[in-house]
Amino acid sequence: MTDFSPRPGAAPVGRMLLAQTALETRMLLRNGEQLLLTVIIPTVLLVLFSSVDIVAADGPGKRVDFLAPGLLALAVMSTAFTGQAIATGFERRYGVLKRLGATPLPRWALLTAKTGCVLVTEVLQVALLTVIALALGWSPQGDPLAVAGLLVLGTAAFSGLGLLMAGTLKAEATLAGANLVFVLLLLVGGVVVPLSRFPEAVRPVLELLPISALSDGLRSVLQYGAGVPWSDLGVLALWSVLGLAAAARFFRWE
Repeated sequence: MTDFSPRPGAAPVGRMLLAQTALETRMLLRNGEQLLLTVIIPTVLLVLFSSVDIVAADGPGKRVDFLAPGLLALAVMSTAFTGQAIATGFERRYGVLKRLGATPLPRWALLTAKTGCVLVTEVLQVALLTVIALALGWSPQGDPLAVAGLLVLGTAAFSGLGLLMAGTLKAEATLAGANLVFVLLLLVGGVVVPLSRFPEAVRPVLELLPISALSDGLRSVLQYGAGVPWSDLGVLALWSVLGLAAAARFFRWE
């Protein structure tokens, strides 16, 4: 005899995690402001600076060979840091995180789903920017595994910093702060302006920024065909540990 009695209970964690990741990704892709930040701005900068002699680039090859690695780094920062900080900050303000924290979905799974959303978005960003850069004449070099390692560590570093900001500041302060940091790091992080153009006195400090380590590491591999950039990976690993540890310690759900 078939038993049709209800069986209330939570779905398996894996299924909940996949569902939440898909939901987070759909919400991001439907948000016009997020698309402007994560897709349109890096794309416009890549096309503009590759086509117009605004900034002199360092190294061999065309201008796009210098710009493409830096704008891949910018794409990671825009999604993992700026976009995630703003979205999570307002979810916290409106009580979304508090309500999700009371569901059967574990809090660690919610943060994992947000990380999964970031990774999916970054794959789309990298694919789009790569196609555009190749169309502009980009000739990438180097080991794809080294590039993947830099992107993963860069994502971890910026995610930790973004969650730290979203979990400790008010939503309005997070919105202003994340956008301000985005603009500042775009200007001084070696994304479109080589660090060699800055005064020697401040250059050692700028080289320790996560965006500088990511853009420099990607450029050394993709433009110069260098081996694994261990120093840049070390800087990103340090930022990852510090950022994620601080976010885990100080993040407030309400």
